[in-house]
Amino acid sequence: MIRRLLWHWVVVAIAVGLTAAILPGIHVDGGFGTLLWIALVFGIVDTIIGTIVKLLALPLIFLTLGLILLVINAAMLSLTAALVDSLSIDNFGWAFLGSILISLIAAITEMLLPGPGAKRTAAAR
Repeated sequence: MIRRLLWHWVVVAIAVGLTAAILPGIHVDGGFGTLLWIALVFGIVDTIIGTIVKLLALPLIFLTLGLILLVINAAMLSLTAALVDSLSIDNFGWAFLGSILISLIAAITEMLLPGPGAKRTAAAR
């Protein structure tokens, strides 16, 4: 479980780096260690504040069929940029696009990584 959490942390760091390289409105000053720091802060912000905001916005989530979650994720990315000096986002539009791109890159990368049962399946053959 700890290994999976560490892999997810690295995946989010890579996703943030790729997003900053692709989108001109998102800037990261630093190397891979900085990306790991940004991913850690983003994870903490999303886990604590994001969870509270999502619970409070539950009626809106139902009314918009979940589309408001895109705005909430963009707000969490903007909050992370406000907390971390090495991440800057030009405006909320870039944060919106960035949160979508980070989610897509992380989801694709997570699918490419072997799951927790992959070792058992390979050993059983």
